[in-house]
Amino acid sequence: MIRIPAIDLYDGKIVRLRQGSYDEVTVYADDPVSFAERLSEREDLPRLHIVDLNGARDGRFENLSLVEAIVKQTPLQVQMGGGIRRFEDVERLLLAGVHRVVSSSMAVNRPEEWLRALEEFGPGRCIFGMDLKDGKVAVGGWLETDNRTLEELLGPMLSYGLTEVLCTDIARDGMMTGPNLPMYAGLQKRFPDLNFIASGGVSSNEDLAQLDTAGLFACVIGKAWLEGIVQI
Repeated sequence: MIRIPAIDLYDGKIVRLRQGSYDEVTVYADDPVSFAERLSEREDLPRLHIVDLNGARDGRFENLSLVEAIVKQTPLQVQMGGGIRRFEDVERLLLAGVHRVVSSSMAVNRPEEWLRALEEFGPGRCIFGMDLKDGKVAVGGWLETDNRTLEELLGPMLSYGLTEVLCTDIARDGMMTGPNLPMYAGLQKRFPDLNFIASGGVSSNEDLAQLDTAGLFACVIGKAWLEGIVQI
């Protein structure tokens, strides 16, 4: 299982939100570029997951200059989400050097543009960010939910070759209560052709071992890693 460290950018700093609330912000670092440079010294961590929280909330890439600096100054493969609303946003991020884009709102609300991105840039460059809230897909900074079934949402993406889904259990994000193993096992059984990236709730090395045993393709690790509780 690939282990992917995650950082959330908000107003130029590395932060974490508690269960997606912009009213509960913890700052971990003031210089994201230097932070990423130190991280890149680890040769066993090829990917870095970045979320632009300003983008997720407002639809503008307020932190893109920092992401571009990370791409230029480190060998890390950056996968980025937050604020991707249209096809042009995907194109802009890829041109800026982002290796993979993670889209939630655009994939749900503008499926024709998301499918165009899958077709033109290739499924290896596009990850569907499937954020689940009470079993429903949440978008718009987790402020709205979509009522379609997962089969209805994922079916067209699969037909265009989608391979990776980053799945976050919002109720466990930042709570360090352990990942939702039954949920991930169920998803993998329902959609065997997809590589699921688990996100949310990791609180121990045992959690990582259990996700690995469950057959997860990868795991994004944020708060537990930032606070030194889990070593990756």
